[in-house]
Amino acid sequence: MTLDDLWVALCLVLVIEGIMPFLNPEKWQQMLRQVADAPPASLRWFGLAMMVSGTTMLMWLSP
Repeated sequence: MTLDDLWVALCLVLVIEGIMPFLNPEKWQQMLRQVADAPPASLRWFGLAMMVSGTTMLMWLSP
């Protein structure tokens, strides 16, 4: 894995994160309000689950 791969990955994150506000901005705003109202402990567990899922997928996809 090179530094170029990291930049490509970050660019893909931006593209994927931009899909929802582009396609359905009202729903996206509603979702952000719900996230803002969520308790910090729930957000922490959700963040942990995302990190573990991402790491697991990277390990699975890497040769």
